Amino acid sequence: MDGFTAARLVETRWDDAHAATLTPEQALLYRSNLLGADTRITNYGGGNTSAKLTMADPLTGAPTRVLWVKGSGGDLGSMTLDGFATLYQDKLLALCTRYAGPEQEDAMVPLFAHCSFNLNPRAPSIDTPLHGFVPFAQVDHMHPDAIIAIAASADSRSITRQIFGDSIGWLPWRRPGFELGLWLQRFCAEHPTARGVVLEAHGLFTWAEDGRACYDTTLDVINRATDWLATRSRGRKPFGGAIAAPFDRGPRRELAAAILPTLRGLAAAERPKVATFDDSDPVLEFVTGRDMAALAALGTSCPDHFLRTKIRPLVLPFDPARDSAADLLARLPAALAAYRADYAAYWRRCARPDSPAMRDAYPVVVLLPGAGMITLAADKATARIAAAFYGNAINVMRGASSVSTYRGLPEQEAFDIEYWLLEEAKLRRLPPPRGLAGRVALITGGAGGIGMATARRLIDDGAAVVICDIDRDALDAAAAALRAEYGADAAAAVWVDVTSEAAVAGLYREAALAYGGIDICVSNAGIASAAALEDTSLALWQRNMDILATGYFLIAREAFRMMKAQGRGGSIVFVASKNALAPSSGAAAYCAAKASEVHLARCLALEGAPFGIRANVVNPDAVLRGSRIWAGDWGAQRAASYHTTRDELEAIYRDRSLLKRSVYPEDIAEAIAFFASDRSAKSTGNMLNVDAGNAGSFVR
Repeated sequence: MDGFTAARLVETRWDDAHAATLTPEQALLYRSNLLGADTRITNYGGGNTSAKLTMADPLTGAPTRVLWVKGSGGDLGSMTLDGFATLYQDKLLALCTRYAGPEQEDAMVPLFAHCSFNLNPRAPSIDTPLHGFVPFAQVDHMHPDAIIAIAASADSRSITRQIFGDSIGWLPWRRPGFELGLWLQRFCAEHPTARGVVLEAHGLFTWAEDGRACYDTTLDVINRATDWLATRSRGRKPFGGAIAAPFDRGPRRELAAAILPTLRGLAAAERPKVATFDDSDPVLEFVTGRDMAALAALGTSCPDHFLRTKIRPLVLPFDPARDSAADLLARLPAALAAYRADYAAYWRRCARPDSPAMRDAYPVVVLLPGAGMITLAADKATARIAAAFYGNAINVMRGASSVSTYRGLPEQEAFDIEYWLLEEAKLRRLPPPRGLAGRVALITGGAGGIGMATARRLIDDGAAVVICDIDRDALDAAAAALRAEYGADAAAAVWVDVTSEAAVAGLYREAALAYGGIDICVSNAGIASAAALEDTSLALWQRNMDILATGYFLIAREAFRMMKAQGRGGSIVFVASKNALAPSSGAAAYCAAKASEVHLARCLALEGAPFGIRANVVNPDAVLRGSRIWAGDWGAQRAASYHTTRDELEAIYRDRSLLKRSVYPEDIAEAIAFFASDRSAKSTGNMLNVDAGNAGSFVR
């Protein structure tokens, strides 16, 4: 890859015919969604847009000027109209009379609420005055990599003038807020023909009286910057040139999977975390660059970047030419400890008397030389977004260092953003994490009724889920259903044959690459068979043992190994059966295999206790709904044994139970969720029957 290229130019997506059908506020939303949907224009959750519209005052009916501006939080690409804060423009401007200087800047923010129009509950963002004080009807504020590459250059001001002349101005770094809004107001007064301004180390503001014109200006400025960077960086080796070629895809993913559980476990000392791995081409170009470590140490520039990624990443002590995964694993504890000590020193150097207490000192971004980038966060979505933001930072460093000297934000300024009291207040308003937040669950037989009910139950409690199954079509359908319901980050799907040692090892590698490791293992894959003892073939016996005994052993053994590597304990839950305790006549192979699961769980409980790894069993009975097992031969065999039809089986099983109630997949999922959670933190080696009552399976 050779610098910024023409392939990265942003194409217009504006549809005049569609725009003509929209109300003014809908047109603002349309523009916002177009801009936010393209990461070349702004990053996830970053940037904001506004329009000053004339509307009827809800009290007087008189026409009044109203500022519509993206509210605090939210994402331009996916927001709806309720994502905009609305403020009386004249009241917002009147706040200038209350402003006594930069030392009072944060105190102005609560006053924005007093300017709210039509009792809109959406909280205005810190950028509200930046939009309100610009005397144009339409304003865009974006964070395009091409502009930030210029804004983060040592020659930022002169480069901006060289590219744009007088049409786009430049302002030095200033933290977003009331003071910067006044700077923009003054700039517009002094440069009435300017179409926008580059903010040093921050981003781009553009404006116009018309929404389409504002959109076009934004795209034009980004594309001119991109074209200039492409021309000036052509022929230059990014990041000082490659020290060595990156690992091939297979070996680099093997390396990442080998270290991820240990790294994730070490970094979760303060709270559970999910990890993600990125080995895209831009990341590989950076982690193989000669200047990578030096550039990474400078930190990021744009405030949005280090709010998501911390001021700088951890570069792992690894030489791709000489070191092995074992070498790196041995160095991880010291590398994490050194990062934490460095972060604590940064906090002590920069903390002010009223600064919040130091937050989690572990890294968010971890660079693996020659192989890729790992990000760690409270959930997969946050980890993925952090990776995207550091990807933006890489693009910025690439562009800036190709045409000038890259400069990160000064340390004190970075700290004042990261530990901004307004950001702290926002964090404190967040709801408490759910019970399984930061945990990862693996579920075999994940495409079946119990598997899907369990996946939903654990996701509802905050877990990320890896579902696996041998039926590829059913697995794909199950994964699509979970992602449609919960979002793309909630579930990963991996094919597995639980009887294959190699396939099970591959499953756990993919789980590590997807989420960093496993905290909860639900062994649920199964079959069922019925045959009189003398009619039970060796093949039938062996099939039951392969799937229900050997399969549970292989899944549990790999979970055990991964949980030990993480050093944070874990929960293994076997889905056995009532038949493990109260066998049915004519099903010797099935009953014997299920009984072996129960005893294996007890062995796991014994060996896992010193490591905080718990093992428990849930024993269902007659869970027919959603079951592929009951839909197959097993259902027909059981119906024949009761001299009834398949449709009548549920009633027969319900009526034979002590409680006269049917058992559903959600009932089993609830029991699994109990053993998976800290509610059962002092339970191991136990069984929970979910069978509506069967005296023969009473545990004794």
